[in-house]
Amino acid sequence: MEYVIVLAIVVFILVFKDRPIIVLTFEDGKLTKQKGDIPNGFLIGCKDIAHKQPFSGQVKVYKNRFVTKLTFSKTVPSKVKQRINNVYPHTGGSKKRGKRA
Repeated sequence: MEYVIVLAIVVFILVFKDRPIIVLTFEDGKLTKQKGDIPNGFLIGCKDIAHKQPFSGQVKVYKNRFVTKLTFSKTVPSKVKQRINNVYPHTGGSKKRGKRA
């Protein structure tokens, strides 16, 4: 019976763990932490935005099979959120795509 409880806890942790593919942390307009495989243009664009309009906060990118979603911490202003959304390459090349006729 104990094994079932332990297994349920492990499955719960694996399912509900926060697993973003990209994490960027900014403090006063400076990039302090980065995690994940970040596209070069996106990284340069975010640094440029943070330099022009300094802010503190965190940007996370989640990706599942169909959707790429950017989430921001509460301290990121809405104008900065929009600019970062515009910089992100949502149409990144997928290796599974075939040729069109």
